[in-house]
Amino acid sequence: MSAFRRPADPPGLERYYVLTGGRSGPGSSASILDVATLVIAQGVPSSGMQHEYEEIIRRCRDPLSVAELGAHLHLPFNILAVLLSDLLQAGRVEARDPIPGIRGRPRARHRAP
Repeated sequence: MSAFRRPADPPGLERYYVLTGGRSGPGSSASILDVATLVIAQGVPSSGMQHEYEEIIRRCRDPLSVAELGAHLHLPFNILAVLLSDLLQAGRVEARDPIPGIRGRPRARHRAP
């Protein structure tokens, strides 16, 4: 007999489908994302937020690259890009170019309106 599996924790590809709401790619705001893009949280997680969103915001208190974030969360790039797109559109995170700007600080690549 197999072990009881909670509906909130589907396995493999089903988990990714649930995480992204069935979306296969990020929205237009995430088109600027690549593995070197730095992600910085804008605030703290709110109560009732999906666990993965909370974890992204917690881990990105300090700038963290998309590649590092994916490794910490054990998520493939395309799934992470969908989640980051949601957070970018909501203004919960900011994406920055990893190349230093004129003043030695990363340039903002995308900030929600």
